[in-house]
Amino acid sequence: MVHSTVPPLNDPSLFKQECYVNGEWVKAKSGKTFEVFDPSTGKLVGTCPEFNKADTENAIEAAAAALPSFRKTTGRERSRMLRKWYNLMIENAEDIARLITWENGKPFADARGEVAYAANFFEWFSEEAPRIYGENIQSSFPGNRVFTRREPVGVCGLITPWNFPAAMITRKVGPALAAGCTIVAKSPGETPFTSLAIAELAHRAGIPKGVVNFITAMDNTAEVGETLTKSETIRKVSFTGSTGVGKLLMKQSADTLKKLSFELGGNAPFIVFDDADLESAVNGAIASKFRSSGQTCVCANRIYIQKGIYDAFAAQFAEKVKSFKVGGGYEDGITHGPLIHGRAISKVESHVRDAEKKGGKVLIGGQKMPELGDNFFQPTVITQMSMDMQMASEETFGPVAGLFSFETENEVVELANQADVGLAGYFFSNDLSRVYRVAEALDVGMVGVNTGLISDCASPFGGVKNSGFGREGSKYGVEEYTVVKTITLGGMDRPLGGS
Repeated sequence: MVHSTVPPLNDPSLFKQECYVNGEWVKAKSGKTFEVFDPSTGKLVGTCPEFNKADTENAIEAAAAALPSFRKTTGRERSRMLRKWYNLMIENAEDIARLITWENGKPFADARGEVAYAANFFEWFSEEAPRIYGENIQSSFPGNRVFTRREPVGVCGLITPWNFPAAMITRKVGPALAAGCTIVAKSPGETPFTSLAIAELAHRAGIPKGVVNFITAMDNTAEVGETLTKSETIRKVSFTGSTGVGKLLMKQSADTLKKLSFELGGNAPFIVFDDADLESAVNGAIASKFRSSGQTCVCANRIYIQKGIYDAFAAQFAEKVKSFKVGGGYEDGITHGPLIHGRAISKVESHVRDAEKKGGKVLIGGQKMPELGDNFFQPTVITQMSMDMQMASEETFGPVAGLFSFETENEVVELANQADVGLAGYFFSNDLSRVYRVAEALDVGMVGVNTGLISDCASPFGGVKNSGFGREGSKYGVEEYTVVKTITLGGMDRPLGGS
Protein backbone atom coordinates (compact mmCIF):
# COMPACT_ATOMS: atom_id res chain seq x y z
CA MET A 1 0.00 0.00 0.00
CA VAL A 2 1.24 3.53 -0.80
CA HIS A 3 0.38 6.49 1.37
CA SER A 4 -2.25 8.75 -0.18
CA THR A 5 -1.57 11.61 2.22
CA VAL A 6 1.57 12.88 3.90
CA PRO A 7 1.33 13.51 7.65
CA PRO A 8 1.58 17.26 8.34
CA LEU A 9 4.63 18.66 10.10
CA ASN A 10 4.22 19.69 13.72
CA ASP A 11 6.19 22.79 12.78
CA PRO A 12 5.36 23.74 9.15
CA SER A 13 8.05 26.44 9.20
CA LEU A 14 10.68 23.69 8.91
CA PHE A 15 9.59 23.10 5.31
CA LYS A 16 11.82 25.53 3.43
CA GLN A 17 11.83 26.13 -0.33
CA GLU A 18 14.69 28.64 -0.37
CA CYS A 19 18.43 28.42 0.21
CA TYR A 20 20.15 29.56 3.40
CA VAL A 21 22.99 32.01 2.69
CA ASN A 22 24.61 34.45 5.11
CA GLY A 23 21.88 33.91 7.69
CA GLU A 24 19.01 34.63 5.27
CA TRP A 25 16.60 32.61 3.14
CA VAL A 26 17.18 33.46 -0.51
CA LYS A 27 16.05 32.49 -4.00
CA ALA A 28 18.30 31.96 -7.01
CA LYS A 29 19.13 35.26 -8.70
CA SER A 30 17.69 33.89 -11.93
CA GLY A 31 14.43 33.02 -10.20
CA LYS A 32 14.73 29.47 -11.53
CA THR A 33 13.62 26.51 -9.42
CA PHE A 34 13.50 22.74 -9.79
CA GLU A 35 10.83 20.30 -8.68
CA VAL A 36 11.23 17.50 -6.14
CA PHE A 37 8.92 14.47 -6.23
CA ASP A 38 7.88 11.86 -3.68
CA PRO A 39 9.44 8.60 -4.95
CA SER A 40 6.53 6.61 -3.50
CA THR A 41 3.69 8.43 -5.22
CA GLY A 42 5.35 10.52 -7.91
CA LYS A 43 3.57 13.57 -6.50
CA LEU A 44 5.23 16.95 -6.18
CA VAL A 45 6.86 17.64 -2.80
CA GLY A 46 7.91 21.20 -3.58
CA THR A 47 10.43 23.36 -5.41
CA CYS A 48 13.91 24.61 -4.55
CA PRO A 49 16.19 27.29 -6.01
CA GLU A 50 18.29 26.31 -9.03
CA PHE A 51 21.54 27.91 -7.92
CA ASN A 52 24.22 28.67 -10.50
CA LYS A 53 27.85 29.80 -10.39
CA ALA A 54 27.07 33.36 -9.33
CA ASP A 55 24.73 32.22 -6.55
CA THR A 56 27.34 29.74 -5.31
CA GLU A 57 30.04 32.40 -5.33
CA ASN A 58 27.84 34.58 -3.11
CA ALA A 59 27.58 31.73 -0.62
CA ILE A 60 31.35 31.24 -0.71
CA GLU A 61 31.88 34.97 -0.08
CA ALA A 62 29.54 34.80 2.91
CA ALA A 63 31.48 31.87 4.37
CA ALA A 64 34.77 33.66 3.75
CA ALA A 65 33.54 36.81 5.49
CA ALA A 66 32.47 34.80 8.53
CA LEU A 67 35.71 32.83 8.81
CA PRO A 68 38.05 35.38 10.52
CA SER A 69 35.81 35.80 13.55
CA PHE A 70 34.52 32.22 13.73
CA ARG A 71 37.97 30.64 13.64
CA LYS A 72 38.88 32.71 16.72
CA THR A 73 36.02 31.32 18.80
CA THR A 74 37.09 28.87 21.48
CA GLY A 75 36.45 25.17 21.19
CA ARG A 76 34.08 25.46 24.12
CA GLU A 77 32.05 28.16 22.36
CA ARG A 78 31.76 26.04 19.24
CA SER A 79 30.87 23.06 21.41
CA ARG A 80 27.90 24.92 22.87
CA MET A 81 26.67 25.89 19.39
CA LEU A 82 26.80 22.31 18.16
CA ARG A 83 25.15 21.05 21.33
CA LYS A 84 22.28 23.48 20.89
CA TRP A 85 21.92 22.40 17.27
CA TYR A 86 21.85 18.78 18.45
CA ASN A 87 19.16 19.54 21.03
CA LEU A 88 17.00 21.21 18.38
CA MET A 89 17.35 18.19 16.08
CA ILE A 90 16.18 15.88 18.86
CA GLU A 91 13.26 18.19 19.69
CA ASN A 92 12.20 18.24 16.03
CA ALA A 93 13.08 14.63 15.22
CA GLU A 94 9.56 13.63 14.14
CA ASP A 95 9.31 16.43 11.60
CA ILE A 96 12.75 15.77 10.15
CA ALA A 97 11.90 12.07 9.86
CA ARG A 98 8.68 12.94 8.04
CA LEU A 99 10.65 15.05 5.56
CA ILE A 100 13.12 12.20 4.97
CA THR A 101 10.34 9.72 4.22
CA TRP A 102 8.54 12.24 2.02
CA GLU A 103 11.46 13.03 -0.28
CA ASN A 104 13.59 9.89 0.05
CA GLY A 105 10.92 7.19 0.45
CA LYS A 106 12.51 5.16 3.26
CA PRO A 107 10.08 3.77 5.86
CA PHE A 108 9.27 6.14 8.70
CA ALA A 109 10.92 3.87 11.29
CA ASP A 110 14.16 3.96 9.28
CA ALA A 111 13.86 7.73 8.91
CA ARG A 112 13.54 8.10 12.67
CA GLY A 113 16.67 6.02 13.06
CA GLU A 114 18.53 8.23 10.61
CA VAL A 115 17.56 11.39 12.50
CA ALA A 116 18.96 9.96 15.74
CA TYR A 117 22.13 8.87 13.93
CA ALA A 118 22.47 12.27 12.25
CA ALA A 119 21.96 14.22 15.47
CA ASN A 120 24.59 12.09 17.18
CA PHE A 121 27.27 13.59 14.94
CA PHE A 122 26.47 17.04 16.30
CA GLU A 123 26.65 15.67 19.83
CA TRP A 124 29.89 13.78 19.15
CA PHE A 125 31.66 16.73 17.55
CA SER A 126 30.38 19.13 20.19
CA GLU A 127 32.44 16.99 22.56
CA GLU A 128 35.45 16.91 20.23
CA ALA A 129 35.55 20.68 19.65
CA PRO A 130 37.30 21.54 22.95
CA ARG A 131 39.76 18.66 22.51
CA ILE A 132 41.64 19.59 19.34
CA TYR A 133 45.21 19.33 20.56
CA GLY A 134 48.67 20.17 19.31
CA GLU A 135 51.87 18.44 20.43
CA ASN A 136 55.20 19.26 22.02
CA ILE A 137 58.09 17.82 19.99
CA GLN A 138 61.60 17.11 21.28
CA SER A 139 63.90 19.29 19.15
CA SER A 140 67.23 18.11 17.77
CA PHE A 141 68.78 21.37 18.96
CA PRO A 142 69.16 22.25 22.66
CA GLY A 143 68.17 25.87 22.16
CA ASN A 144 64.92 25.19 20.31
CA ARG A 145 61.45 24.32 21.52
CA VAL A 146 59.05 22.88 18.94
CA PHE A 147 55.31 22.56 19.22
CA THR A 148 52.39 22.20 16.87
CA ARG A 149 48.82 23.47 16.80
CA ARG A 150 45.90 22.35 14.73
CA GLU A 151 44.19 25.20 12.92
CA PRO A 152 40.98 25.25 10.83
CA VAL A 153 41.69 24.58 7.16
CA GLY A 154 39.37 27.44 6.13
CA VAL A 155 36.19 27.64 4.05
CA CYS A 156 34.89 24.17 3.15
CA GLY A 157 32.67 22.96 0.30
CA LEU A 158 30.54 19.96 1.21
CA ILE A 159 28.63 17.87 -1.35
CA THR A 160 26.23 15.24 -0.05
CA PRO A 161 24.08 12.42 -1.52
CA TRP A 162 20.37 11.62 -1.36
CA ASN A 163 20.42 8.26 0.42
CA PHE A 164 20.95 9.74 3.91
CA PRO A 165 19.63 13.30 3.58
CA ALA A 166 20.26 14.17 7.25
CA ALA A 167 23.23 12.05 8.32
CA MET A 168 25.50 12.88 5.39
CA ILE A 169 25.04 16.58 6.15
CA THR A 170 25.74 16.39 9.89
CA ARG A 171 28.68 14.01 9.46
CA LYS A 172 30.46 16.70 7.44
CA VAL A 173 29.17 19.93 9.00
CA GLY A 174 29.77 18.75 12.58
CA PRO A 175 33.55 18.32 12.37
CA ALA A 176 33.96 21.38 10.14
CA LEU A 177 32.36 23.64 12.75
CA ALA A 178 34.13 21.88 15.62
CA ALA A 179 37.45 22.73 13.94
CA GLY A 180 36.48 26.38 13.40
CA CYS A 181 35.77 26.22 9.67
CA THR A 182 32.88 27.83 7.78
CA ILE A 183 30.99 25.89 5.13
CA VAL A 184 29.00 25.92 1.91
CA ALA A 185 26.93 22.72 1.71
CA LYS A 186 25.44 21.59 -1.62
CA SER A 187 22.29 19.64 -0.79
CA PRO A 188 21.26 16.71 -3.03
CA GLY A 189 18.74 17.72 -5.68
CA GLU A 190 16.62 14.63 -5.05
CA THR A 191 16.30 15.29 -1.29
CA PRO A 192 16.97 18.95 -0.43
CA PHE A 193 14.23 19.63 2.13
CA THR A 194 15.79 17.66 4.98
CA SER A 195 19.01 19.65 4.79
CA LEU A 196 17.10 22.93 4.56
CA ALA A 197 15.19 22.01 7.73
CA ILE A 198 18.53 21.35 9.42
CA ALA A 199 19.68 24.78 8.19
CA GLU A 200 16.64 26.36 9.83
CA LEU A 201 17.61 24.67 13.10
CA ALA A 202 21.12 26.10 12.72
CA HIS A 203 19.55 29.54 12.51
CA ARG A 204 17.56 28.88 15.66
CA ALA A 205 20.66 27.53 17.40
CA GLY A 206 22.37 30.88 16.91
CA ILE A 207 25.08 29.75 14.50
CA PRO A 208 26.56 33.10 13.35
CA LYS A 209 25.54 34.28 9.90
CA GLY A 210 27.76 33.09 7.09
CA VAL A 211 29.19 30.19 9.09
CA VAL A 212 26.82 27.66 7.50
CA ASN A 213 25.37 28.13 4.02
CA PHE A 214 23.04 25.57 2.40
CA ILE A 215 22.51 25.71 -1.35
CA THR A 216 20.52 23.62 -3.85
CA ALA A 217 20.60 22.78 -7.56
CA MET A 218 19.50 19.99 -9.88
CA ASP A 219 20.26 20.81 -13.53
CA ASN A 220 23.13 23.05 -12.41
CA THR A 221 24.68 20.47 -10.06
CA ALA A 222 27.82 20.11 -12.19
CA GLU A 223 28.21 23.90 -12.43
CA VAL A 224 27.86 24.32 -8.67
CA GLY A 225 30.33 21.50 -8.03
CA GLU A 226 32.88 23.02 -10.39
CA THR A 227 32.47 26.41 -8.71
CA LEU A 228 33.26 24.88 -5.33
CA THR A 229 36.23 22.85 -6.54
CA LYS A 230 37.83 25.61 -8.61
CA SER A 231 37.35 28.39 -6.07
CA GLU A 232 40.56 29.84 -4.61
CA THR A 233 38.62 30.60 -1.43
CA ILE A 234 37.45 27.05 -0.75
CA ARG A 235 40.34 25.25 0.94
CA LYS A 236 38.69 21.88 1.54
CA VAL A 237 36.11 19.80 -0.33
CA SER A 238 34.34 16.78 1.15
CA PHE A 239 32.22 14.66 -1.19
CA THR A 240 30.11 11.53 -0.79
CA GLY A 241 28.92 9.95 -4.02
CA SER A 242 30.03 7.91 -7.00
CA THR A 243 33.64 7.13 -7.86
CA GLY A 244 33.29 8.72 -11.31
CA VAL A 245 32.09 12.05 -9.94
CA GLY A 246 34.72 11.92 -7.21
CA LYS A 247 37.49 11.60 -9.79
CA LEU A 248 36.07 14.55 -11.72
CA LEU A 249 35.93 16.72 -8.59
CA MET A 250 39.50 15.74 -7.74
CA LYS A 251 40.70 16.83 -11.18
CA GLN A 252 38.85 20.12 -10.84
CA SER A 253 40.45 20.71 -7.43
CA ALA A 254 43.99 20.13 -8.66
CA ASP A 255 44.79 23.70 -9.74
CA THR A 256 44.00 25.08 -6.28
CA LEU A 257 45.56 22.15 -4.34
CA LYS A 258 42.68 21.76 -1.92
CA LYS A 259 42.49 19.38 0.97
CA LEU A 260 40.06 16.62 -0.03
CA SER A 261 38.14 13.77 1.56
CA PHE A 262 36.03 11.49 -0.64
CA GLU A 263 33.70 8.64 0.33
CA LEU A 264 32.91 6.92 -2.95
CA GLY A 265 31.57 3.63 -4.38
CA GLY A 266 31.14 0.49 -2.28
CA ASN A 267 30.39 -2.99 -3.72
CA ALA A 268 30.97 -4.61 -0.32
CA PRO A 269 31.75 -8.34 0.02
CA PHE A 270 29.82 -10.28 2.68
CA ILE A 271 31.36 -13.66 3.56
CA VAL A 272 29.85 -16.47 5.62
CA PHE A 273 32.21 -19.27 6.65
CA ASP A 274 30.85 -22.69 7.56
CA ASP A 275 31.92 -22.27 11.21
CA ALA A 276 29.67 -19.22 11.62
CA ASP A 277 26.48 -19.11 13.66
CA LEU A 278 23.99 -19.52 10.82
CA GLU A 279 21.12 -17.58 12.37
CA SER A 280 23.37 -14.64 13.25
CA ALA A 281 24.88 -14.66 9.75
CA VAL A 282 21.44 -14.63 8.11
CA ASN A 283 20.30 -11.74 10.31
CA GLY A 284 23.52 -9.85 9.63
CA ALA A 285 23.19 -10.33 5.88
CA ILE A 286 19.55 -9.14 5.97
CA ALA A 287 20.55 -6.00 7.88
CA SER A 288 23.50 -5.24 5.63
CA LYS A 289 21.93 -6.03 2.26
CA PHE A 290 18.42 -4.65 2.61
CA ARG A 291 18.95 -1.56 4.74
CA SER A 292 17.29 1.38 2.93
CA SER A 293 16.25 -1.09 0.21
CA GLY A 294 19.90 -1.71 -0.61
CA GLN A 295 20.62 1.96 -1.32
CA THR A 296 23.66 2.53 0.89
CA CYS A 297 27.33 2.61 0.01
CA VAL A 298 28.14 -0.04 2.65
CA CYS A 299 25.38 -2.50 1.71
CA ALA A 300 26.45 -6.10 1.13
CA ASN A 301 26.65 -6.44 -2.63
CA ARG A 302 28.55 -9.71 -3.23
CA ILE A 303 27.40 -12.36 -0.73
CA TYR A 304 29.77 -15.33 -0.55
CA ILE A 305 28.58 -18.47 1.31
CA GLN A 306 30.88 -21.41 2.01
CA LYS A 307 29.76 -24.51 0.14
CA GLY A 308 28.95 -26.65 3.19
CA ILE A 309 26.22 -24.29 4.45
CA TYR A 310 25.15 -22.68 1.16
CA ASP A 311 21.77 -24.39 0.81
CA ALA A 312 20.82 -23.95 4.47
CA PHE A 313 21.80 -20.28 4.40
CA ALA A 314 19.91 -19.61 1.15
CA ALA A 315 16.73 -21.22 2.51
CA GLN A 316 16.77 -19.27 5.80
CA PHE A 317 17.76 -16.04 4.05
CA ALA A 318 14.93 -16.29 1.50
CA GLU A 319 12.45 -17.08 4.26
CA LYS A 320 13.40 -13.85 6.04
CA VAL A 321 13.00 -11.84 2.86
CA LYS A 322 9.50 -13.28 2.37
CA SER A 323 8.44 -11.49 5.56
CA PHE A 324 9.25 -8.03 4.16
CA LYS A 325 6.39 -5.62 3.56
CA VAL A 326 6.97 -3.15 0.72
CA GLY A 327 5.03 0.08 0.37
CA GLY A 328 4.82 3.79 1.12
CA GLY A 329 6.99 4.82 4.04
CA TYR A 330 4.24 6.28 6.22
CA GLU A 331 2.10 3.11 6.26
CA ASP A 332 2.14 0.93 9.37
CA GLY A 333 4.28 -2.19 9.19
CA ILE A 334 6.17 -1.20 6.04
CA THR A 335 9.74 -2.53 6.12
CA HIS A 336 10.96 -1.35 2.71
CA GLY A 337 10.08 1.59 0.52
CA PRO A 338 10.69 2.59 -3.11
CA LEU A 339 13.95 3.18 -4.90
CA ILE A 340 14.83 6.82 -5.42
CA HIS A 341 13.97 7.11 -9.14
CA GLY A 342 13.47 5.29 -12.43
CA ARG A 343 17.18 5.02 -13.21
CA ALA A 344 17.68 3.02 -10.03
CA ILE A 345 14.84 0.68 -10.99
CA SER A 346 16.34 0.16 -14.44
CA LYS A 347 19.74 -0.81 -13.02
CA VAL A 348 18.24 -3.25 -10.52
CA GLU A 349 16.11 -4.92 -13.17
CA SER A 350 19.09 -5.13 -15.53
CA HIS A 351 21.14 -6.97 -12.88
CA VAL A 352 18.33 -9.44 -12.19
CA ARG A 353 17.68 -10.19 -15.87
CA ASP A 354 21.43 -10.60 -16.49
CA ALA A 355 21.72 -13.10 -13.63
CA GLU A 356 18.72 -15.09 -14.89
CA LYS A 357 20.10 -15.18 -18.42
CA LYS A 358 23.42 -16.56 -17.16
CA GLY A 359 21.96 -19.32 -14.99
CA GLY A 360 20.94 -17.60 -11.76
CA LYS A 361 17.87 -18.93 -9.96
CA VAL A 362 15.46 -16.38 -8.48
CA LEU A 363 14.20 -17.79 -5.18
CA ILE A 364 11.98 -14.84 -4.39
CA GLY A 365 11.11 -11.51 -6.00
CA GLY A 366 12.76 -10.38 -9.20
CA GLN A 367 10.02 -8.14 -10.54
CA LYS A 368 8.85 -4.54 -10.53
CA MET A 369 5.79 -3.69 -8.43
CA PRO A 370 3.69 -1.40 -10.69
CA GLU A 371 0.66 -1.89 -8.44
CA LEU A 372 2.51 0.22 -5.86
CA GLY A 373 4.17 2.71 -8.18
CA ASP A 374 6.91 3.26 -10.73
CA ASN A 375 9.80 3.08 -8.25
CA PHE A 376 9.04 -0.15 -6.40
CA PHE A 377 10.92 -3.43 -6.88
CA GLN A 378 10.42 -6.73 -5.09
CA PRO A 379 13.12 -7.69 -2.56
CA THR A 380 14.98 -10.39 -4.44
CA VAL A 381 17.18 -13.39 -3.64
CA ILE A 382 19.14 -15.14 -6.41
CA THR A 383 21.18 -18.34 -6.05
CA GLN A 384 23.61 -20.12 -8.39
CA MET A 385 25.46 -16.87 -9.01
CA SER A 386 28.60 -16.93 -11.18
CA MET A 387 31.50 -14.56 -11.70
CA ASP A 388 30.47 -13.60 -15.24
CA MET A 389 27.32 -11.89 -14.00
CA GLN A 390 27.06 -8.10 -13.65
CA MET A 391 26.43 -8.37 -9.92
CA ALA A 392 29.85 -9.98 -9.47
CA SER A 393 31.58 -6.73 -10.37
CA GLU A 394 29.01 -3.91 -10.33
CA GLU A 395 27.32 -2.29 -7.33
CA THR A 396 23.56 -2.90 -7.59
CA PHE A 397 22.36 -0.24 -5.12
CA GLY A 398 19.00 -1.93 -4.75
CA PRO A 399 17.09 -4.74 -2.97
CA VAL A 400 18.71 -7.68 -4.78
CA ALA A 401 20.86 -10.28 -3.02
CA GLY A 402 22.94 -12.61 -5.17
CA LEU A 403 24.43 -15.61 -3.31
CA PHE A 404 27.81 -16.88 -4.53
CA SER A 405 29.33 -20.20 -3.39
CA PHE A 406 32.98 -20.66 -2.38
CA GLU A 407 35.13 -23.46 -0.95
CA THR A 408 38.29 -22.06 0.65
CA GLU A 409 39.33 -19.05 2.70
CA ASN A 410 42.04 -18.11 0.23
CA GLU A 411 39.61 -18.31 -2.69
CA VAL A 412 36.99 -16.02 -1.13
CA VAL A 413 39.47 -13.40 0.04
CA GLU A 414 40.88 -13.25 -3.49
CA LEU A 415 37.35 -12.84 -4.89
CA ALA A 416 36.53 -10.14 -2.35
CA ASN A 417 39.67 -8.17 -3.15
CA GLN A 418 39.22 -8.28 -6.94
CA ALA A 419 37.03 -5.17 -6.84
CA ASP A 420 38.65 -1.84 -7.66
CA VAL A 421 36.83 -0.33 -4.68
CA GLY A 422 37.31 -1.01 -0.99
CA LEU A 423 34.87 0.72 1.33
CA ALA A 424 33.41 -1.96 3.62
CA GLY A 425 33.59 -5.72 3.96
CA TYR A 426 31.85 -8.20 6.25
CA PHE A 427 32.34 -11.77 7.34
CA PHE A 428 30.93 -14.21 9.87
CA SER A 429 33.11 -16.78 11.62
CA ASN A 430 33.56 -18.22 15.11
CA ASP A 431 37.23 -19.11 14.53
CA LEU A 432 39.27 -16.46 16.35
CA SER A 433 42.41 -17.10 14.31
CA ARG A 434 40.41 -16.77 11.09
CA VAL A 435 38.84 -13.54 12.33
CA TYR A 436 42.26 -11.91 12.55
CA ARG A 437 43.56 -13.43 9.30
CA VAL A 438 40.61 -12.42 7.16
CA ALA A 439 40.08 -9.00 8.74
CA GLU A 440 43.69 -8.13 8.00
CA ALA A 441 43.58 -9.62 4.48
CA LEU A 442 40.46 -7.81 3.23
CA ASP A 443 41.45 -4.77 1.18
CA VAL A 444 38.81 -2.40 2.52
CA GLY A 445 38.65 0.57 4.87
CA MET A 446 36.13 -0.95 7.30
CA VAL A 447 35.46 -4.55 8.31
CA GLY A 448 32.40 -5.85 10.13
CA VAL A 449 33.04 -9.15 11.90
CA ASN A 450 29.90 -11.03 12.99
CA THR A 451 27.80 -7.93 12.38
CA GLY A 452 26.08 -6.44 9.36
CA LEU A 453 25.98 -2.89 10.71
CA ILE A 454 29.16 -0.87 11.18
CA SER A 455 28.09 2.80 11.13
CA ASP A 456 28.71 4.66 14.39
CA CYS A 457 29.63 8.30 15.01
CA ALA A 458 32.50 7.08 17.21
CA SER A 459 33.95 4.88 14.46
CA PRO A 460 36.10 6.19 11.56
CA PHE A 461 34.24 5.83 8.26
CA GLY A 462 36.01 5.65 4.91
CA GLY A 463 37.59 3.44 2.29
CA VAL A 464 40.64 2.61 0.19
CA LYS A 465 41.35 2.19 -3.53
CA ASN A 466 38.58 3.71 -5.68
CA SER A 467 36.37 4.11 -2.62
CA GLY A 468 38.27 7.28 -1.79
CA PHE A 469 40.31 8.57 1.12
CA GLY A 470 39.90 10.45 4.36
CA ARG A 471 37.77 9.49 7.36
CA GLU A 472 34.48 10.81 8.71
CA GLY A 473 33.18 10.49 12.26
CA SER A 474 35.36 9.52 15.24
CA LYS A 475 38.31 11.51 16.53
CA TYR A 476 39.80 11.42 13.03
CA GLY A 477 36.86 13.30 11.56
CA VAL A 478 37.97 16.65 13.00
CA GLU A 479 41.52 16.19 11.71
CA GLU A 480 40.18 16.24 8.13
CA TYR A 481 39.19 19.89 8.69
CA THR A 482 42.44 21.06 10.25
CA VAL A 483 46.00 21.76 9.18
CA VAL A 484 49.07 21.34 11.37
CA LYS A 485 51.15 24.43 12.04
CA THR A 486 54.65 23.96 13.47
CA ILE A 487 56.10 26.68 15.73
CA THR A 488 59.81 26.69 16.66
CA LEU A 489 61.10 28.91 19.46
CA GLY A 490 64.83 29.69 19.34
CA GLY A 491 67.21 30.98 22.01
CA MET A 492 65.70 28.81 24.69
CA ASP A 493 69.00 27.41 26.02
CA ARG A 494 69.98 30.35 28.18
CA PRO A 495 70.79 29.53 31.79
CA LEU A 496 68.56 30.58 34.66
CA GLY A 497 69.05 34.23 35.53
CA GLY A 498 70.50 35.43 38.81
CA SER A 499 68.65 37.44 41.42
